[in-house]
Amino acid sequence: MKIGVLALQGAVAEHIRSITRAGAEGVPIKKVEELATIDGLIIPGGESTTIGKLMRKYDFMEAIRDFSAQSKPIFGTCAGLIVLAERIQGDEEAHLKLMDITVARNAFGRQRESFETDLSVVGIEETIRAVFIRAPLILSVGAGVEILSTYKDEIVTARQGHLLVASYHPELTDDYRLHAYFVDMVREQASSLQE
Repeated sequence: MKIGVLALQGAVAEHIRSITRAGAEGVPIKKVEELATIDGLIIPGGESTTIGKLMRKYDFMEAIRDFSAQSKPIFGTCAGLIVLAERIQGDEEAHLKLMDITVARNAFGRQRESFETDLSVVGIEETIRAVFIRAPLILSVGAGVEILSTYKDEIVTARQGHLLVASYHPELTDDYRLHAYFVDMVREQASSLQE
């Protein structure tokens, strides 16, 4: 089980640590060719506009769409959620347009309004610790999207088949259970592709 973390920006080492603790091998992905060597991909937080520009510059847009078309799981956290979204509120053009969700950038305010909380997530026993830093928000979801958690009635974790997104930074805590949930998604998908 090899899971890549898109290493253009964001907390790459922290995601790799969480993947390792969840029982899989985590590797940084810096070149398009490396996508062929992994079973799942994490698009970390950072600044969504910058990540989008870097993905275009290094030809990751079509490569990640192809990766997704093979039903290989992708997990987007914070800015990674925005990058996966089909629609971004306002006039900013969406990036990968893979997940049937509409998102709002910086919905929880600026850096100084960052906070931590405990969240109940469908499929995970007991609450997980979530760190919100200039976090986006999922405003609406399409029919094929499952809402996994909400905070103050706002959607912050969702899944659509092989795609998983979180508004927050699960990699910035010692709680790796959301990464374990993703590792299970990757494992299930890998075994179904082998059948």
